[in-house]
Amino acid sequence: MKKKFINATIYKHDHASEILVEDGKFVAIGNNVGEADETIDLQGRLVLPPYVDSHLHLDYYFTGQDDKIKNESGTLFEAIDLWNDYKKGTTKEEMKERIRRAVHDVASYGTQFIRAQTDCTDPNLTGIKAALEVRDELKDNITIQVVAFPQNGMYSYNEEGKSGRDLVEEALQLGADCVGGIPHNEWSSEEGKESVKEIVRLAIKYNKLIDVHCDETDDVQSRFVEILNAEVMKQGYGKSTTASHTCSFGSVDDSYAFRMMGLFRKSGINFVACPTENLFLQGRQDTYPKRRGLTRVKEFVDHDINVAFGQDSIVDLWYPAGSGNLMNILDNGLHATQLMREQDFPRNFDLITYNGAKLMQIEDRYGLDEGKPANFIVLDAPNPFEAQRRRVECLASIRNGEYLFHKKSPAYETELDINRQTK
Repeated sequence: MKKKFINATIYKHDHASEILVEDGKFVAIGNNVGEADETIDLQGRLVLPPYVDSHLHLDYYFTGQDDKIKNESGTLFEAIDLWNDYKKGTTKEEMKERIRRAVHDVASYGTQFIRAQTDCTDPNLTGIKAALEVRDELKDNITIQVVAFPQNGMYSYNEEGKSGRDLVEEALQLGADCVGGIPHNEWSSEEGKESVKEIVRLAIKYNKLIDVHCDETDDVQSRFVEILNAEVMKQGYGKSTTASHTCSFGSVDDSYAFRMMGLFRKSGINFVACPTENLFLQGRQDTYPKRRGLTRVKEFVDHDINVAFGQDSIVDLWYPAGSGNLMNILDNGLHATQLMREQDFPRNFDLITYNGAKLMQIEDRYGLDEGKPANFIVLDAPNPFEAQRRRVECLASIRNGEYLFHKKSPAYETELDINRQTK
């Protein structure tokens, strides 16, 4: 069955207004694309590839509403300590239910691709096993990459005779897609460096992608991104590597930063920033001026260094809010990083679409191109600028040519009787 979507504004297809879909794939994108069995009039609305959440902790979803534990300081490190106790005793079925609810939540806003940071510092690997099962159960509608993430450290964690490093490897053997790490949470800088080297070694051994929580701190001496970049550059593994957060890189001096950006371009390493979460978590020990904890997103964009945005958390011990709506993440990120120049608006949606697909290495099956799976979303706006300016809703999410959901466009009363008297 052929479906034709007409009267569309198509992202990065400036002179096209029609999409033809058959057997779950894009057959043609252009004008006068041919006959179809069904025609859907999009009435000038914006078509994007689906949202990509490049960094999300599905296994932590809504743990922040448990009255038994509270992050009183609001800091990253207290949250890590609280989670270490909270997760003990959680069953796989409980974890699966939490992950499913999280996926349903974010998918309702138009996300179809998720990189799920999943804690593996648990001797039973409960979260990893749950995430892998949900990944496979939902694969027809949602693409999930599972990161084996040692939240408590590869070397600073050791329980029941298993180190965090051992558990990362076990998770990879079970089928996790990416090697994770958190070098700034190891007990010493030497162990942090060793963890980075081991991350790269494991990734090459098991042919996995890399995604490291890197320098998520205000400490300008935390420069593990430099070590990570050097290690993957030596191995030619930069394009398969993502450095998430890199908050301290936003505080380092310019001479160091610009030297490093040249090396980042040389390696091809990717970056993820989490605007809302790091705005909330960082700068806790600052008075004023208070740092806001974001890496140099604008400079990455200007220097053609791949960078994407992620939600990070939804109502957990690290972050008390969040919904999974990447339009909100984009809006906060654009304000915080000042990406509102004339040249920015036409490309800003890359931060929650194409750039995330690039670091997930799914470009062969992602995007608005003929022959690729017909996965796309429809926003309630006539163009990218209006969509960003008004933070519009996602009206439809289409997967392999079929609706995951379809909402009615909001209707508002626009007439105002200026002569009406109010008592």
